[in-house]
Amino acid sequence: METQYSELELALNTLVTEFHKAADNGPTMNTTQFQSMISSQMPAIAKTVENEEGLGKVLEQMGVQSGQNISFDNFWKLINNQALQLFGTMHKEKGTKCTCLLQ
Repeated sequence: METQYSELELALNTLVTEFHKAADNGPTMNTTQFQSMISSQMPAIAKTVENEEGLGKVLEQMGVQSGQNISFDNFWKLINNQALQLFGTMHKEKGTKCTCLLQ
């Protein structure tokens, strides 16, 4: 019998799969790989990382030090920030606020 996965489980699998695909199946990716993945998979923030200044700010928010590759843990921080922003945008009219914070 085949296991049925929920939309949430499938979304989590997609996040991990896309990260490793962009990293050429490695544990980390460089900034070029990161920018390529963002541009194809996260167009809402792609313009932010197009230039060095924007890329630097995003990497800093993710906890990536200068010259360091991007780990999945770093990427997860970006996903958390994007999820909170997207939730806030989509639920603004309902007055719902998310107070979830990544520690």
